[in-house]
Formats: sequence, C-alpha cells, structure tokens
Amino acid sequence: MGEVGGFLKIHRELAGKRPIDERVNDFREYQETLPVDHLQEQGARCMECGVPFCHQGCPLGNLIPDWNDLVYRDRWQEAITQLHATNNFPEFTGRICPAPCEAACVLDINDDPVTIKQIEVSIIDRAWEEGWVKPNPPAIRSGRTVAVIGSGPAGLAAAAELNQFGHAVTLYERNDRIGGLLRYGVPDFKLDKRVVQRRVDLLAAEGVIFETGVEVGVDITAAELQGRFDAVVIATGSTVPRDLPVPGRELDGVHFAMEYLELRNRFVAGDYPDGTPISAADKHVVIIGGGDTGADCLGNSHRERPTSVTQFEVLPEPPPLRPEARTPWPQWPLILRTSPAHEEGGERRFSVMTTSFEGENGQVKALHGYEVAGAPPDFAKVEGSEFSIPADLVLLAMGFLHTGHAGLVEQLALDLDERGNVRDLDWQTSAPGVFTCGDARRGQSLIVWAIAEGRQAARACDRYLDALDHPELEGDLVELALRA
Repeated sequence: MGEVGGFLKIHRELAGKRPIDERVNDFREYQETLPVDHLQEQGARCMECGVPFCHQGCPLGNLIPDWNDLVYRDRWQEAITQLHATNNFPEFTGRICPAPCEAACVLDINDDPVTIKQIEVSIIDRAWEEGWVKPNPPAIRSGRTVAVIGSGPAGLAAAAELNQFGHAVTLYERNDRIGGLLRYGVPDFKLDKRVVQRRVDLLAAEGVIFETGVEVGVDITAAELQGRFDAVVIATGSTVPRDLPVPGRELDGVHFAMEYLELRNRFVAGDYPDGTPISAADKHVVIIGGGDTGADCLGNSHRERPTSVTQFEVLPEPPPLRPEARTPWPQWPLILRTSPAHEEGGERRFSVMTTSFEGENGQVKALHGYEVAGAPPDFAKVEGSEFSIPADLVLLAMGFLHTGHAGLVEQLALDLDERGNVRDLDWQTSAPGVFTCGDARRGQSLIVWAIAEGRQAARACDRYLDALDHPELEGDLVELALRA
C-alpha cells in the first residue's frame, strides 16, 4: 500500500484554510484543498502496516488503505468505487467527521497519521466534478414498501440502501427541506448545503420518494404508517436537548443551541432577512458547552459581529497531547481540540459552572457562575472564584438526552433503554417490522456512526422483508442475521 517507506521521507501535510479576515465575512466553506500531486504524496504515506487499525477506528469500515493507494497511483475513478463501497456519503464525512480513523492510524503512534480525511473528500469531490457519480436505480423492484422517518445521515443511508435492495422507499421529514442536522444544524461554512442537495437529488433520481413537512405521529399516525408500508425505519435522531435548570432560565435571550443554528442556516438559505428572531449581532454572547455544537454557534456568532463571545465548558481543559494512561492508541484521544471557529476569536473558558442568569424587563443581561476543580461527578467549587459577565444572548449547547417520545414512539409503544433511546434487537424494535438506527438508537454520536447504523438497519430490514416473501427460509435468515 502506498510507496514503500514513503512515510519515512514524506511528512504529513494538511490543506490550508481561507484567511480568517476573509471567511468571517461570508458563509462559504473555510476548508481549502491540496493540489493533486500533494494528495498523491499523502496517499504514498499509507504504509503496508499488516493490520490497518484505521478500519477499527472507522465505524463504516472504510477501505482506507485501498483508496489511499489508488490515489497515490493516480487511479481516481477506482478510488471512488472503493470509497462508495462502504460509505454512501463521503462528501459529508470528508467535511464534518472528526476522523477517528486518523487517530487509529498506525502512524499516529508518533503523532503523524495519514491525512485520510483530506484524501477522502478529494476523491468524492473529483468524482462529482468528473461526472463519475451518477444515478443508479435498481434494475428490479421487490414489490415491498418501506417508510424511513427522519432525513439525517442515518435516515438517508437507510433509504439509499433499501432502495438499492429494490424496495420502494418513502422518506418522511418533518422539516421543509431534506437533510436533518446536515441541513439545519451544521453551518454552511463547514458543509455547503449545495453539497447536501446534490446527493438528495441523486437519491431522488434513483427512486427514493421524499415527503417533507410531514411529522409522523402528528400529521400521520403510526397505525396509518404501518397500514401503508411493509416496514418502518425510525431515524429521528437525538432531539431532546439537555437543559440548564438554574434561576433565570426563563428569561428572553436564553435559547437552546439548535434554535439559533436552525435560524442561521435558514438565513443563509434565504428564508429569513438579516435580523432574525435570535441574533448575536452587537450582543454579549455566552455559549455553554464546549463540543461541536458550541463551536458551530461560535462560528455563526462571529459572522454576526457580536460585541463579545465567551464559550464555557464545565469539564477541565484537556491536555494538548494524547494521555496514554487514559486514551492509549488506537483509542480516540482525549486532547484539546481547536476548531476553525476558535481560531476566529472569542474567549474559551474551562471548569466553569453556571449558577444563574440575571435580567432586566424579562431580557437576560448577565450570567453568574464560579470555577470548579476536578472532573465529573466530583466537581468541587473553587472558593472565591465567583464571577459575573454581561450576557445578552445565551446559547445552551450541552448535548442531547435522547430521541423525542411524543407521537411516533409513544403510539408504537416502543421499548426504551435506560437513557431513553429506542431499544432494539438486531436493529428491530419491540414493534414487529419497525427498525431503528442512528442517534435515535444509540444517542448523540458521530456522522460515521449514523451512516453505518443506517446501512446496517437497512440490511436487517431487508432480511425481514425477505422472510415475509419466503417464510420457509425465516429460520435460515435469523441464523444468518445472528452470525452477522
């Protein structure tokens, strides 16, 4: 794989980003690309390591060494075939996945992994440019029908796979556009929505039917859905946000992060004029939560010209290098991660506990808190560390608890796990013929897990439909499923 000994003489190279003073004035993608000859050099660094731990790091099981080698050898059309063999949407993962494959790369033992993510997105972007990605509808239809609920990466992957199996797939989305968090959560400066729409259009050309503005469980009942379709796949995501029940939470100006992010994405799409109901312009903004959602709020805030932006995280600041005692290779390392939004400005503070909000005439004006020592669940207040800061807009980006239960889940009387997610056995819920995948099943997670679970749930659903058509093979199908 790659050039023999290439990793010894070729150094890791990352593509640059657009200049900060330029990119904060628009919503175009900030990430640049490497020239083709540089990409080939990076592919050459992929060594024949015997056991490719990048496979272990990637939930999709991407054939990473294979397409790295094909890029190195300038065989790009073969590379996209290998990439699509395991990943329905590499243009999404190549932009917004945190790349656990790189953390599991054998070369990361000395902190110099192959630039897998950059090569991945370059393969798919070139494939689209060259016209290699074309609609490929199934040659034969099974006569069976499936409803997929939710159009995030898990739902789209399940719909794509089930359609390729020959089933008639209808995907329901309660919003007005397809894409779930890809559409209304991730900002355009990380994932241009034309990239999302391009793939949606391709799936439609392959036969997937999209129904937007339909909330299953409200606009159509679960019973009606089961009466229309032979099987159902629930991919509704993890939609119940974690709240912060402190005094002043009810004040205007304190919002969940997704309320703000959806409005900003709609603004970029032209749905709202500037000055939307939730705006960071000319305000003291405080973001509570240090993950990707918080960083997305930060990047959007910069583009609105706030007076100040402060991001709080209750956890202590992670170390800059992999702590071998806690997250040894090839595990995902617990290290300090700086997103492009952090590079653009704002203050970032760790080990901070918010105690209350203060307001005037019903509008939030200040945040009160103190510093803590230690890690959960043993947080301890640092005496004398109390503080107050101005806060005209507070965005709660502390993650999500579980999928929504009202409507579909309650109507189907689905079993739930201890965290409130939909419980399953081989992707099938407690309701016969109803399957689940993605964040609705596992809780909030990475896009690669969502796509991987959508693909696996589709296979389980296909086996179920095969058993309906061939009941004499049901025992064999169950055995095969258990082996899988």
